[in-house]
Formats: sequence, C-alpha cells, structure tokens
Amino acid sequence: MDGNKLDELRELVEFLKANEIAEFDMEREDLKVKIKFAGAAPAAAPAGFDMAQLSRLMASAGAPAAAPAPVAAAPAVAAEAAPAAEKLHEVKSPIVGTFYESPSPGAQTFVKVGDQVEVGQVLCIVEAMKLMNEIESDVAGEVVRQIASSGQPVEYGQPLFAIRAR
Repeated sequence: MDGNKLDELRELVEFLKANEIAEFDMEREDLKVKIKFAGAAPAAAPAGFDMAQLSRLMASAGAPAAAPAPVAAAPAVAAEAAPAAEKLHEVKSPIVGTFYESPSPGAQTFVKVGDQVEVGQVLCIVEAMKLMNEIESDVAGEVVRQIASSGQPVEYGQPLFAIRAR
C-alpha cells in the first residue's frame, strides 16, 4: 500500500472515530477494509453524522461507501459509565485467536453472567492455530459481564470477562 492510500486510510479511521461509527466495510478489486472498534455496539446514528463527508472520503479511496453501523450517542455512553465506576476484575485474552463461550456449537456455555466462579475455573476457549486454549479465571467472584462475543476474533490483552471479585 503506497503512502497516499495509507494516509487516506488513516483519515477514514479518524472520521469513523469522530462520528462514533462502530463498524465499517469497504471492498474493491485491490483492497478490502473491515474496521470494527472493540466494545462498540451498533445503535442509532449520532446526531451530527455527516454521510456526505463519508461519501467524499470513500470516493477519494476509489470505492463506494458501505453502510456504516454507528454507535449510540453520548447519553447512552454516559449511562453505561456509572456502573463502570465499580472496580471489576477483567479476565484478558493471553493470546490472539477466536473466542468461544462453549466447548462446541450448541453446547452449554462455560459460564454466564451471574455465575459464581473460582480460581482456575474454565471461562471460555480461545482458538489459536487450530489449538483450543482453555482460559481460566484468575480470581474468585461473580461474572458481571461477558465482553467478547462467541466466534469473534480477540487480540492479546483484550478483556473477555468482567468479574466482581470476592
């Protein structure tokens, strides 16, 4: 990718962040871009969203704009921030791979929100290079939130679960 294309991609990412767009896909014959910001959930478009600017950015990249999935406006984020003030322990992915909440498709999940877990209890699996790695809890407590989605890629250090330690 040449310098101009890289600059255009950086500008696109900044635009998506500024307009709180959670997900974006673009495909053309020599380039495929899929951007998904971690922890972002699709919702209604933010009030100041400028679709015309997005179209201009995409035209400069030489591809039609795909439909973005905007995130909730600031009031919803503020409402979510209040519970976050409580100190929760995050179980993070020790490797890059694919997150699975159950041992096989259709099987019962290892844990669900509200479950009490012990140190060493298996919470999920992260598949990396066809190896299934069991991720264990490093703290005893209550599962408050599952952050990762089953079947989705996770990065090293990405939070998977939030646990209220006892």
